[in-house]
Amino acid sequence: MAGSAAQTGESPARAAALALINGVLIDQISLADQIARSKGPLAALGGGDRARAQRLATETLRHLRTCDQMLGPFLRLPPYPEIHNILRLGTYEICALGEAPHGVVSAAVDLARAADPRSKAPGLVNAVLRRVAERGPEAWEAAPPPSLPKPFRKGLAAVWGNKTVRAMEAAQAQVPPTDLSLRDLTRAEDWAATLGAEILPTGSLRLREPGKISTLPGFAEGAWWVQDAAAALAARALAPKPGERVLDLCAAPGGKTLQLAASGAEVTALDISEGRMARLRENLERTGLSAEVVVADARAYAPETPFDAVLLDAPCSATGTIRRHPDLPYLRDLSDLSDVTELQSALLDRALAMLRPGGRLVFATCSLLPAEGEDQIATAFSRHPGLTQQNLADLPGIETAWLTEAGALRLRPDFWPERGGLDGFFIAALGKPV
Repeated sequence: MAGSAAQTGESPARAAALALINGVLIDQISLADQIARSKGPLAALGGGDRARAQRLATETLRHLRTCDQMLGPFLRLPPYPEIHNILRLGTYEICALGEAPHGVVSAAVDLARAADPRSKAPGLVNAVLRRVAERGPEAWEAAPPPSLPKPFRKGLAAVWGNKTVRAMEAAQAQVPPTDLSLRDLTRAEDWAATLGAEILPTGSLRLREPGKISTLPGFAEGAWWVQDAAAALAARALAPKPGERVLDLCAAPGGKTLQLAASGAEVTALDISEGRMARLRENLERTGLSAEVVVADARAYAPETPFDAVLLDAPCSATGTIRRHPDLPYLRDLSDLSDVTELQSALLDRALAMLRPGGRLVFATCSLLPAEGEDQIATAFSRHPGLTQQNLADLPGIETAWLTEAGALRLRPDFWPERGGLDGFFIAALGKPV
């Protein structure tokens, strides 16, 4: 339905943003999948409008609960979903972006008319958004950080409690900074000065206002790649050495592969997805780094000789990435993780089987849930007698609050609030018995 709005020539970026929001909230399709498919209104847009549509959709979803708070006094009953999403999009533009209300209201009415020209929806949209505009950005700024959807929030609160979840919600409400990993870590100060970046205690560079990534100094020659500072710690925990045979299991999109290759290790990057591995190959070419790229199911892959070290960044609920993927809380059901945790256990067992005696394994998930972290390690010890665990306290930049009792890393979005936060991660370093 939103496609017809784009055909009228009326605000094509808004029509595409609405289609993306509807795709998440109505069709249960992630933003990433929709953008990759590039169908409907989004497909017709050029670079600037396309980026604007994606930004509008992402940030409306990030602040969806605040939008609903602003709309609540003016809606006796929620309208049907697409009209509700038009109201949410218009509310975000008026209140968060400070755009001229008359232009936003006019465009929103056009979207409503295109969605259902025979209904009273255009009049409703016009009346409600005008009332929202009267409250204005001041009411928006006074609102608390948007809460996560109730089912998703309940799953996190059961683990962390309400106080910590409120801190996570405050982190999720902020647009996350862009972090970079360097091909040559000895040039951190040079690249920080060139890019106007902060050198984080863990070694990553953090950009506050990156702009278009592909136009920044160092991108074309592959001096760095985008990678959250938390994700970068998994490869550092493995501590690969030059000449070691290292397997990056579940490697796509490839940031950790690049780190391992930059260390001088002989890297095999394995992933089941041919499509996702295309991006890994592109990054290898851009950075001038090398790795053997294998598309296969890790559970069936059988190397000719064991590896010295394996990095397993296992598939998971991705609950630690909500600040970068604000659509995720509307798509994830945390009530039953049995399928993904069984897969994680199988991959962990397979990774250990591919290690030489005395070899090293780092198990990581971008999850906030112990079932996908601490519990996995505990059950691995019960299945593999003689397994050892390394304390990661000595990694550069690690803070005491980030460590579990066993010395694994348990990172959360609300850590480093003064610096812009971190993705949530669990990282454990294990040793196979000799």
